[in-house]
Amino acid sequence: QVQLVESGGGLVQPGGSLRLSCAASGIIFSIYTMGWYRQAPGKQRELVATITSGGSTNYADSVKGLFTISRDNANDTVYLQMNNLEAEDTAIYYCRLTLSVVRAYWGKGTLVTVSS
Repeated sequence: QVQLVESGGGLVQPGGSLRLSCAASGIIFSIYTMGWYRQAPGKQRELVATITSGGSTNYADSVKGLFTISRDNANDTVYLQMNNLEAEDTAIYYCRLTLSVVRAYWGKGTLVTVSS
């Protein structure tokens, strides 16, 4: 059974940083593209960043230069380092493992709240 478990969310002040983690189990993690998505209150879920099995990355324009996605294949974990957070970054952040164009696994999400 494939499981993706996110952690690292919480309350942070504007300008602060957080690092999210997503631990995968039940699957050969290293061969799949991983991604982080987020859903803010009242909005649709959106792509934040992805990283391929080979380490190629892609970012939403809104987070380029601020967020960094990385992966540790030895520990089946993907990370999202988020710097200079703003209130607009408040959302539930989800981890996704892409099996194919039409199939993926999702974690349950971790809440990030940016507020003073």
